Amino acid sequence: NRSTSIVRLEEGASPAILQCYNHGSMIPETFLSRAIEEGHALLITEGKTEKIHYLAVDHKENYADPEEKVRAEFWAELVMRYGYEPENIAVEFMIPDRLPSDRADLVIFRDKARKQPFAVIECKREEVSDAEFEQAVEQAFACGTWNKLRCDYMGVVAGETRRFLDISDKFPALERTDNILSDLPAQFGKPPEWKYTKNGKLDLHPVEEWQLNRVFKKCQQTLWASGRLSPPAAFSEMCKILFVKLADEKAPRKKGEAYDVQIKSGEKVEVLAARIRKLYEAQRDKEPDVFTDTIRVDDFRLRTVVSHLEGFDIGHTNLDAKGVAFEKFMGGFFTGDAGQYFTPRPIVEFAIEMLAPDVNDMVIDPACGSGGFLLYTLDRIRKQADEYEERGSVAHFRYWHDFAERRLFGIEISDEISRVAKMSMIIHDDGHTNVVGEDALESWDKLAAKNPGLKKESFDVVLTNPPFGGVVKRDENAYLEGYELGNKTDAKGRIKPRENQKTEILFLERIRDLLRADSGRAAVVLPDGVLTNSSLQYVREWLLDHFQLLAVVSLPATAFSYYGAGVKSSLVFLQKRAKNETPRDDEAIFMAAPEKIGYDASGRMDENHFPEVIKQFRAFQKNPKPFFV
Repeated sequence: NRSTSIVRLEEGASPAILQCYNHGSMIPETFLSRAIEEGHALLITEGKTEKIHYLAVDHKENYADPEEKVRAEFWAELVMRYGYEPENIAVEFMIPDRLPSDRADLVIFRDKARKQPFAVIECKREEVSDAEFEQAVEQAFACGTWNKLRCDYMGVVAGETRRFLDISDKFPALERTDNILSDLPAQFGKPPEWKYTKNGKLDLHPVEEWQLNRVFKKCQQTLWASGRLSPPAAFSEMCKILFVKLADEKAPRKKGEAYDVQIKSGEKVEVLAARIRKLYEAQRDKEPDVFTDTIRVDDFRLRTVVSHLEGFDIGHTNLDAKGVAFEKFMGGFFTGDAGQYFTPRPIVEFAIEMLAPDVNDMVIDPACGSGGFLLYTLDRIRKQADEYEERGSVAHFRYWHDFAERRLFGIEISDEISRVAKMSMIIHDDGHTNVVGEDALESWDKLAAKNPGLKKESFDVVLTNPPFGGVVKRDENAYLEGYELGNKTDAKGRIKPRENQKTEILFLERIRDLLRADSGRAAVVLPDGVLTNSSLQYVREWLLDHFQLLAVVSLPATAFSYYGAGVKSSLVFLQKRAKNETPRDDEAIFMAAPEKIGYDASGRMDENHFPEVIKQFRAFQKNPKPFFV
C-alpha cells in the first residue's frame, strides 16, 4: 500500500530483503534503505569516509566496515520488521563491569530511557568462519547474562546466518542448544515457533547471484570441515541438503504452514537433523538414481548449513543467477585431483557455440563429470525457446524441458560424480533422468541396461572432455577386444590384441559409434600427444578414416592448471563420415591457437579470444580452405 522505488542492493549489505510488490513483481529493497527513507538514519559522506548516523541515539559509525554494514542492516530490520522503536535500540553500548573498551553491538531495551535490557545482539561480517561465529555466541552470552545486562534473549547475526537464544533463567547458564530460537521475538512478544511460513508474515525469498555465491561459500566452509571430507564428498553432502531444500520449497502446503527445512524454537539439534534426514530419505525413494547413500554430515554441522539456507527460495531464484552461483560453488570443490570432473565454463561455452546444437539434436557427453557440457547445452536450448515461445508459457517450458528429458544424455564412471551431475541438472530445473553412472567404454548391452536411449549411432552431437592418461588393460577389462583400437595389425597383416590401450584413444572409437553416420559431429578435448606423437600415427590415420577433421583449437598450456591438470591439450572438432566415404586430399582443416581463453592459470577472469575464433570459423565454413588464426 505504499509506493516503492528500486534501491540497489549493495554487495556488502545483508541479503535480507522486503517483499514489496509493484505491478506483480517483487522489488528488492533493503530494510536499511527503507529506514533511511523514513528518516531513522542517514548515510553521510565526510571527506573520503562514508558514515552511518543512527539518529535516535545520535551515534555515528564508519559504514565502510563490513561488520557495520551487517549491523546497520539488522538494526534497520529491528525497526522495520520486528517493530522496535529506534529510541529503544542502543548502538555500541558499554557493558557494565567490563573493560571500558568492551561494548555490545546492539542492545534492545524495553524502555526509551534504555535502562531495562531485553536482548543483546552481536553482529559479524558476512564471511565469518564457523569458529568465529561460535566465539561471537559466547561473546553475546557474556554480555547478556544475568550478572551483566540481564537480558532475556541474545543473538548473533552474520547476514542471513543467524542464531538467537533464550538466555532467561528458564535455562541453565551453560545451555547453548535446547534454548535456540527460530527468530528473535517481535515487539517484546514471544518467540515464534517457526520463522518462515507459506504466504505468512515472513516467507522464503529469491535472491541475487552474489547473495547465493556468498551463502554457498558459507556452506562450503561448514561442510569441508578443514579437510575432514574430500572435496567431492563435501560437495555431494551439499547436494543432498539442496535436494531436500528444493523439494521442501515445492511441497504442497496450506497458507501459513511452516516449511520443514528451518530451525524451530526450542528444538533439539538431533530432532532437527532427524527431520531433515527423514525428508531426504523420502525424496531419495522417489529419485533412487540421484542419491543412494544417507546424509553423512553430523547433526551440528547439518544445523549450521540449514541456518545458512533456511530463508532462501532457491527454486524461484533467477535461473541464470542460480546456475552461475552453483557453478562457482562447484569450482571451489573441483580442483586438484577432483579437477578431472570439471571443465571450465569458457571452454564448455566455446565448444557448444562451435557445434551449435539445436532442439532437434540428440546430445550426449560420455564422460560428463559434473555436467558442464549438459548444463550449457540446456541453457542454449532454453535461450532458443525465448526466440520461439513466450517465456513462462507452457509451450516455452515444453520446448526446453522435452529436450532435457528426451534428447540430453550423460554418462559418468564415478557414481558419486554422476550424482553431482544429476543434482546440477536439478538445480537448473531438470534433465537429470538421462545421466547414468557407468563406464562409457562398456558393452552396448550394459549401457542400454542403464538407459535404453544409449544405443549405437543414435546421437547427433557429442561434447566431451574424456579422462586422460588412464590405461584400459585387457586382463582387467574384457570389453577391450571389442574395440578396433584395442587391437593392432602386425607386419604380416594379422590382427593381434593389444594388452592395453589409453582411455582417451578408446573414447574416440566410442564417440564414432555414438554418432549418426554422415551428420554426427563432436567436440572433444584431447591431449596433444594424440595429435603429435609419432607412436600414435595409427590413431591419427584411424581418426581421419572415420571423421572429417573440422577444426583443431590448441589450448594454452595453463588451460587446466587451476583444476589440477597440466597436460597440454586441444579441442578437436569432428564430423563422422558417411558409410564408405573416404578422406579427400583437399580437405581443409581450420586451426587456431588462442592465447587468452577467459581465465588465467589461477582461475581469475581474463581476456577471451574464443569469440574471434568462432567468427573466423564461421567464415571458414563458408569458404573452407587451409586456415590458421
